[in-house]
Amino acid sequence: MSRTMFDTHAVDNQPPPLLPRDLWADDVALREAVAREAGDAFAARLSAYGRLAGDALSRLADEAHRDRPRLRTHDRFGNRIDRVEFNAAYHEVMATAISNGVACLSWHDAGPGAHVARAALSYLHYQAEPGSSCPLTMSHAAVPVLRREPALREWADKAAQPHYDGRDLPMAGKQGITLGMGMTEKQGGSDVRANTTQAALLAADGEYELTGHKWFFSAPMSDAFLVLAQAPAGLSCFLLPRWRPDGSRNALRLLRLKDKLGDWSNASSEVEFEGAWARRIGGEGRGIATILEMVMFTRLDCMLGSAGLMRMALAQAAHHARHRRAFGKRLIAQPLMRNVLADLALESEAATAFALRVAGAVDRAATDPREAAFARIATAIGKYWICKRAPGFANEAQECLGGAGYVEESGLPRLYRQAPLNSIWEGSGNIQCLDVLRALAKEPDTGEALLAELLAGSGIDADFDAVLADAQARLAQGLDETGARALVEQLALLLQAAILLRAGNPLAAAHCRSRLGGGRGATYGTLVSGIDGDAAIARIFAD
Repeated sequence: MSRTMFDTHAVDNQPPPLLPRDLWADDVALREAVAREAGDAFAARLSAYGRLAGDALSRLADEAHRDRPRLRTHDRFGNRIDRVEFNAAYHEVMATAISNGVACLSWHDAGPGAHVARAALSYLHYQAEPGSSCPLTMSHAAVPVLRREPALREWADKAAQPHYDGRDLPMAGKQGITLGMGMTEKQGGSDVRANTTQAALLAADGEYELTGHKWFFSAPMSDAFLVLAQAPAGLSCFLLPRWRPDGSRNALRLLRLKDKLGDWSNASSEVEFEGAWARRIGGEGRGIATILEMVMFTRLDCMLGSAGLMRMALAQAAHHARHRRAFGKRLIAQPLMRNVLADLALESEAATAFALRVAGAVDRAATDPREAAFARIATAIGKYWICKRAPGFANEAQECLGGAGYVEESGLPRLYRQAPLNSIWEGSGNIQCLDVLRALAKEPDTGEALLAELLAGSGIDADFDAVLADAQARLAQGLDETGARALVEQLALLLQAAILLRAGNPLAAAHCRSRLGGGRGATYGTLVSGIDGDAAIARIFAD
């Protein structure tokens, strides 16, 4: 009998791999947003990283996620080492990211547009390997806080260097360092004022000894950590390094690694401090005020990460639909699938525009008080909304592939596991909404900057103008904690629309009609007739 009679494995009707692909050249919305926010001077660097992210970094990410970090508390002789071991691919990812400026471009190459370019790098990196974004983000965000303390200037300078050194060595032996955070305790969570870790003063020049625990200790192989602890005058911020100034190991004890839903390439841990050496940052009792500057940067990266994740999920879904056939034609030609893809494309483009607009405000904050005030409130609004949208978005993209989207090799399960993280990290949804209410009540300049941004988009679209009038009336009636989520959601949609309208974006009208004018249902793919979905689909890929 001929062997060909049993050949059942002819492959047909399957898409080619999406990657390798140039993630910068592909992304029209990102390139336009970077240009709009004055980051064009860094276009060549962004282009280079877009090619890396869509090729080598993505392959390394697969390896780093397959082989998860392991905790070694002791060496084979019984010595305490508290070390986390990573796959070599993870270290290569970190070295590539840091050498290309994902963690440091804002500080190492400071100048107009640097924050915008660094934001775009972070957005591109997240599409390839989101787990490593945790230490990259914290290292970036800690630099301006550390620069305020002369005694910690060397730490700030080394965190701002484009050099990665994953060895467990004292800071003095390294050209570049990474930084982590330890804020959350078992009894407090977001209520950091309830922290019980104690800081005892050792010397008048800001040295302390910390005793206590942290229930969530991020990136535990970092060279040092920003932590909160109770000093004699109240909750204070400290830099706690892995090694003491005398070259001995510091007394931080890693108890276990967290078994997380996603973020598998990177480690998170629980830790105890047993008289660990630390140096205070800022004044005693000013811990929350000190850390707030860092939090604005980390929350911006939550926005960027979620926007980047949505972009990659959209690219996977659209690529599949371009090549897969069903019921006699390609999926992308099927009206119902086109409705889904158009709706996803509108969501993704608005998220990208919003995140880069905030990055632009951060870039200009040092010289423009209104931009500084806008960044303060828009970061909380955007962090709430964009991060909330990512999990449902990733699931809808999976559905576009059907069962293939549930299979690990597609890449979408990793995105789906990752999607909830940014809405939880750096303050969950309720914390963001409370922060918006607090800013509006206690910092009038934030409300003025917010209203100015929204009014700049008025007079172009009737749906936008109607919802803006409603929001103004709601704000005039006073701030209500119970309705805070509804208010922040409305402000987020208005801000996205205003940015698109002011830019003359070809999707602005469709965004306003669908998100503000009742032109869609509660799920993706419910755009009503008359909304130009073709324009949204046409902008998914540059080709």
